[in-house]
Amino acid sequence: MRPSVRSIIRTAVFPVAGRGTRFLPATKASPKEMLPVVDKPLIQYAVEEALAAGARRLVFVTGASKRAIEDHFDSDQELELMLEQQGKSDLLNQLRSVLPSYASCIYIRQPAPLGLGHAVLCAQPAVGAEPFFVHLADDLIRSEVACLAQMAQVYEAKRASVLGVQVVPRQDTDKYGIVAVEADRSATSRVRSIIEKPKPAVAPSNLAVVGRYVLSPAIFEHLEKLGQGAGGEIQLTDGIAALMREEAVYAYRFTGKRYDCGNKLGYLQATVEYALGHPALGRSFRKYLQNLDLAVAAGDGVRARRGKGNGIGTHVGSSRRRAVRSGSSARKSPQT
Repeated sequence: MRPSVRSIIRTAVFPVAGRGTRFLPATKASPKEMLPVVDKPLIQYAVEEALAAGARRLVFVTGASKRAIEDHFDSDQELELMLEQQGKSDLLNQLRSVLPSYASCIYIRQPAPLGLGHAVLCAQPAVGAEPFFVHLADDLIRSEVACLAQMAQVYEAKRASVLGVQVVPRQDTDKYGIVAVEADRSATSRVRSIIEKPKPAVAPSNLAVVGRYVLSPAIFEHLEKLGQGAGGEIQLTDGIAALMREEAVYAYRFTGKRYDCGNKLGYLQATVEYALGHPALGRSFRKYLQNLDLAVAAGDGVRARRGKGNGIGTHVGSSRRRAVRSGSSARKSPQT
């Protein structure tokens, strides 16, 4: 795999120190970033996006129980030899393509769970005085042009930090960093203000930052000066707010569909839609969904609710048709 664009941004930072408590017990001994979507873990999708945007240096800010990420991107000579001896060349090629030879990995341990801003600050020795990507693997974005590649183009045009943003329901503003921008209807607009997880009643908008950043190296100076913010953590949002007092920061409404794989429903949605688009599995999986009896698949819980007279049994067919129609659109490149 070669970078799909020529970019002046060479480094991507992946904060992966979180414990993934919303997926316990699955994440008790395995990183949440190693949860698979069909046949690749979330962190591999993240790395592939960064490589497609021109990154060559991959910086993982890790925590306890994250050794599996290092192992995933390391070579496994014993496994490769076994696949070669068994004549499984397709699997061998897939294994060797996990990390291309031109890319390098750097692992930095975050000593304590002090927040996203602190995690980014930990990456400073590896980043140096260059602009860099920050990618949160929880946010899986499916698009024809990699989201970070889109943002790299904006950075090259503006020569300023860029935040990937998306409109979210007003009632969900307290889950995100929220921005107010100068031009509400523009795909790219200068940020006027940013606030971490505001209550819906006081949020300046419902335009949320969703796990993609291109940041200038000046952000490190501001992160070093920050104290604890929302949730008692050092917030990247607060560092960006301080940066804005010295230089421009832009919000970019990326093209693509985002799956919030930090929660179980979003993760399941991503799994279903990526499976429908999979070249080897898509046709068989679509046929399976078309023939799926939702009431039987749901088990006793559905039958119990049906017994209360809520009419679930009468809508199984239409629910199945809706599921298949939704899946049929997964092959297209959806817009936000």
